[in-house]
Amino acid sequence: GKPTMLNFVSTRCTAVCPVMSATFSEVQTKLGAELDKVRMVSISIDPEQDTPARLKAYGKKFGAGPKWQMLTGSVEESLAVQRAFDTYRGDKMNHEPVTFLRNANGKSWVRIQGFASADQLLREFHQIVAMQ
Repeated sequence: GKPTMLNFVSTRCTAVCPVMSATFSEVQTKLGAELDKVRMVSISIDPEQDTPARLKAYGKKFGAGPKWQMLTGSVEESLAVQRAFDTYRGDKMNHEPVTFLRNANGKSWVRIQGFASADQLLREFHQIVAMQ
């Protein structure tokens, strides 16, 4: 029932994912007291390597708090989610930066292509919250 901010990551990625995770970290900090109003989710695109323990360490590296979940599952589940969000590009090392936001369950997702800044994500978050 809360607004959700979502991205896709791999703990082994050295280009796209660290930048997006640093942005999520900045968003988390800038939200301050508003952090309780949002759910942040990073979904692994490399579930064979990204075990819960590895994702926990990755989250710690970026200061992920309790409102920022790191999710993994089977390869089939990961591919299904990537396809559902139209982010699958053939293999886990061929991915592009994209962030999704939505107001609440059942609402449409807003797709932000490219390296969005923390301020961009915050503006979009505030717009979708205002539409509740």
